[in-house]
Amino acid sequence: MGETKKYTANEEITVLWTPSKCIHAGVCVKSLPKVYHPREKPWITADQASTRELIEQIDRCPSGALGYELHEK
Repeated sequence: MGETKKYTANEEITVLWTPSKCIHAGVCVKSLPKVYHPREKPWITADQASTRELIEQIDRCPSGALGYELHEK
């Protein structure tokens, strides 16, 4: 399906975004406005939230366009 873009937040997590799946529901922006900036590039500044905040928000993505990879320590 489309290319997935990666945004490293910290040593624990990388945020994944697949634009072709995104329905632009705004859940991400409403949940974490300090992270998601649709009019900017890069539009995801994942380092502005904790790993826990990112996981909780990503798990609410209605389209599955957002995902994450946890890094092994």
